[in-house]
Amino acid sequence: MNHKSLRVLEFNKIKEELKKYTVTGAAKDIIEELEPYDNAYEVREHLEETKEAFQLLIKKSAPPFEGLFDVREGIEKAQKGFVLLPVQLLRIANLLRCSRRFKDYISHKDEEESFRIIEDICAGLTPLKKLEDEIFVAIISEEEISDRASSTLYNIRRNLKEKNSSIKNKVNSLIRSYSQYLQESIYTIRGERYVLPVKVENKSSVPGLVHDQSSSGATLFIEPMSLVTLNNEIKELKLKEKAEIERILQDLSGKVYENVSIIKVNANIIWELDFIFAKAKYGGSLNGIVPNLNEEGHFDIIKAKHPLIDPKMVVANDIYLNKGITSIVVTGPNTGGKTVTLKTVGLLHLMALSGLMIPAKDGSIISFFKEVFADIGDEQSIEQSLSTFSSHMTNIVNIIDNADENSLALFDELGAGTDPTEGASLAVSILEELRKRGSKVVATTHYSELKAYALKVEGVENASVEFDVETLRPTYRLLIGIPGKSNAFEISKRLGLPSYIIEDAKEGISSDTLKFEDLIQSLQDKNIKAQKDVREAENAKEEALKIKQKYEEKLTKLQNVREKADIEAKREAKQIIKEAKEEADKILKDIRELERMGYSSEVRQKLEENRKKLKDKLDNVESDINKPKEGGKELKKVNEGQEVYLPKFNQKVIVLSKPDNKGEVQVQAGIMKISVNIKDLREIDGNNKNKTENKKKRLNLNLRQISSSVDLRGMDSEEAVYTVDKYLDDAYLGGLGEVTVIHGKGTGILRKTITDMLKRHPHVKNYRLGAYGEGGDGVTVVELK
Repeated sequence: MNHKSLRVLEFNKIKEELKKYTVTGAAKDIIEELEPYDNAYEVREHLEETKEAFQLLIKKSAPPFEGLFDVREGIEKAQKGFVLLPVQLLRIANLLRCSRRFKDYISHKDEEESFRIIEDICAGLTPLKKLEDEIFVAIISEEEISDRASSTLYNIRRNLKEKNSSIKNKVNSLIRSYSQYLQESIYTIRGERYVLPVKVENKSSVPGLVHDQSSSGATLFIEPMSLVTLNNEIKELKLKEKAEIERILQDLSGKVYENVSIIKVNANIIWELDFIFAKAKYGGSLNGIVPNLNEEGHFDIIKAKHPLIDPKMVVANDIYLNKGITSIVVTGPNTGGKTVTLKTVGLLHLMALSGLMIPAKDGSIISFFKEVFADIGDEQSIEQSLSTFSSHMTNIVNIIDNADENSLALFDELGAGTDPTEGASLAVSILEELRKRGSKVVATTHYSELKAYALKVEGVENASVEFDVETLRPTYRLLIGIPGKSNAFEISKRLGLPSYIIEDAKEGISSDTLKFEDLIQSLQDKNIKAQKDVREAENAKEEALKIKQKYEEKLTKLQNVREKADIEAKREAKQIIKEAKEEADKILKDIRELERMGYSSEVRQKLEENRKKLKDKLDNVESDINKPKEGGKELKKVNEGQEVYLPKFNQKVIVLSKPDNKGEVQVQAGIMKISVNIKDLREIDGNNKNKTENKKKRLNLNLRQISSSVDLRGMDSEEAVYTVDKYLDDAYLGGLGEVTVIHGKGTGILRKTITDMLKRHPHVKNYRLGAYGEGGDGVTVVELK
């Protein structure tokens, strides 16, 4: 991708915004090198990874990047066999912990949604739990080694503590003995040795080694001879401590060196994940979407917004290039938003082709282009002695030399900066040349000749930015398919120019031109109304689809509840039958034993007959249980609109058609229309009706009894988990879609326990902390499957 277009379309500003969402400098370096990918496969894969990261952020909250630092310098030193500093070892351990936690973060049950690309990336992570633990045990902070790092270090520090205690007692005793010779009754430390501040005139009264002198010369810092041995012992212990710390660091550095290849792979994967999740976070901040991609050169960006304009000010536009169209010519007034529209098309394509989410609506389509060319803005160059026209023409020459059918070219004010007649003719020729090559073009212009060109040439379409004559302000809305009207007469009239001057000006324009301008105005008005109707229809359709999906989900849930209840009842009944059989066999066995001890063969025959009857009866009961429930009698014929019973769905249905030659009947089951055989339908009798009504009453009663929230405050973790588990079962069977678990804020232990449980619970589809007004961090909102 040519770097001039990246600069002109301000792609670098997008990268700077993206960097704000990274954790490490390594991820920032990846972003610095980010450019649109060379082929459509890579674009799709990188868009998909961004989408997966965005879904993970929603479902599992923030990824485990806590404590992560850029450790490239530490890894590089470890590769060369250097002894690492405590801070470098600690950060490598944090990297290893992050790698291990990521494996848990992306893990899921078989029935849960998978994340193919990110799971493949994380497959390369290799946890080194033993090394991670050894470093964390040995190093407390970036500057402190733990006593637990080794038994030798523990013993040295224990001895050092004892020696320090002894010497302090000795020093305090000496202070009392020499108090009359001291400047102050305190001790101090010079060169890591305990000394006394002795008045210079009393030097001979305190025998010892002089280590320092005060700035005034009135005080000498003397180490009494009785402390020399103790100070030497402390110094020796400190040297041993330092040597042991160096040995520990060398040992840990050696283990890092042994595993440096694995650590380096883990680091590169973590940097990549940091980059991927930064893309997802940035996309979320834009309220962005992952667009669909085609390779056919057409695009349709719905409600597109320029990502660098204040979201409160930016105007969303539908920008599209339909199949069969190669060029769009955009006309309209200055400051009307033409240049912003041009930049929006180019920048959103650059973002999507780089794997980034774009600020648009779901369903948007972008096209894969190998090159995006942009000739936008005032490129006048004083240094090169180029005028604005010359500078633009230099850019256009470069575009003409390189553009092909896989290119998107963006021209701002094509042909401007020279004589209008020549400029318009030149602009038409440039557009025609690129059209013949198959290049896709979006150009803005003031020239009426280009409007006419777009009207008469197949594959070229007019567009305009809307202008409100009443307020004399642009609306910044793009109207594709309609050429722009100059509005010069209307604007002049609104600003107070006398009518006779305007009428005189109109006489200087041909009647055909005036009619053409009026036709444009009429088309604009109709197009605005059509677009409004389309938007309203789309909104209504979208709302209807949401309602349909909602009720389909409810129907599925109810069917699942019915099936579950039916299976559970059968299971319990089979268990009862099994126990009854075992009990009957045991009784008969006991009776046979009694018969063996004295009963006649006639008694035995009778007992066997009774046993067979009992077995047949139990088998019949079991067979009845396994049969599907049925309503009344089988139906020989049905009428349209008749209400009948469908046993396999265990619900009433409405007949919509007469049976065909195969006996198939169309029926309405809830919101679904399905075909069934007339043999599967049953007549609704009075008993079945009563049973259904009673069942409905019981279901309604259960729904009324199930609360939409459960309060766990005051419970311990074990009791809370049991309570939530039972409550979620009841809520699921009751058909509740969303419930609230109240756990309070407190220390956060109860919340963590509940969160761990919700991750694994089979009824839970998604969960999140409460928002403002819902209870905040004190509640968890759970969405059920």
